[in-house]
Amino acid sequence: MNKRYTTDEYVSMINAALERALEKCGDNVVCEAMKYSVRNGGKRIRPLLLLEFCRLCGGNVEDALPFACAIEMIHTYSLIHDDLPCMDNDDMRRGQPSCHIKFKEHFALLAGDGLLTHAFSSVLGSTVAKKDPEMTLEALSVLAEGAGNCGMIGGQVIDLESEGIRITSDTLEKMDRLKTGALIRAAAVMGVIAAHGESEAKKAAADFAEKLGQAFQVVDDILDVTGNEETLGKPVGSDTQSDKSTYVSLLGIEMSQLFAKKLTDEALASLEYFGEEASYLRDFSEKLLSRRN
Repeated sequence: MNKRYTTDEYVSMINAALERALEKCGDNVVCEAMKYSVRNGGKRIRPLLLLEFCRLCGGNVEDALPFACAIEMIHTYSLIHDDLPCMDNDDMRRGQPSCHIKFKEHFALLAGDGLLTHAFSSVLGSTVAKKDPEMTLEALSVLAEGAGNCGMIGGQVIDLESEGIRITSDTLEKMDRLKTGALIRAAAVMGVIAAHGESEAKKAAADFAEKLGQAFQVVDDILDVTGNEETLGKPVGSDTQSDKSTYVSLLGIEMSQLFAKKLTDEALASLEYFGEEASYLRDFSEKLLSRRN
């Protein structure tokens, strides 16, 4: 089995690769807005999962870095657009001014578009794409589906349509499975693809990521009520102010906590396919469940 990495090592690798990729995005104000948003941290959950699943399946983690960068760029673009006045209208992101506050709304819109485009161009121009075009095509197909109207964007549509109305728990779960879960699922599956993993490994990774993604969103809903702005790096109570249905509004805090634990346990069960080598992902999942930001 390949070398094990710590979270700090993964994040360091991802950040360095992102910097290299962003060197090729240009030198105008939109490029500065792109860099500002990507550099504004975050847990790097999606690229980290991608790299770890690649490692689990015996792949070369460094070869998977272009895919890890692409998925983080797409995640960042979604956050830029999510913060816009026409969406959630949030002024803060991770303790810093949102992109549209720092660079004005029109440049933020273009920065999001730029990151989406640059994600695919960075992968297609990479060494791994030239060395293994068939694998690259499969991975990018998974990414495009996860980010598109049948994935992340589709979930955002449900989110916008649901403001101000009471939705069912089934609709809420579908929204989160698409808006949050689809890109996390894509990351896990892309990691297996990068390692030329078997179909059973892809299914196990997809099942794990789907449950983990939903648990992540449930915890997010809880923190929007119980957290504080300094810890979260963004305003709390925004869901209530926007009159959005959340797990907390439908189930209450205690039942939401139990639901997040149930989803995490189901995610962990999916890791049985990978045996003891999946210990890092087990610990990682437990930490996400108990996080405070």
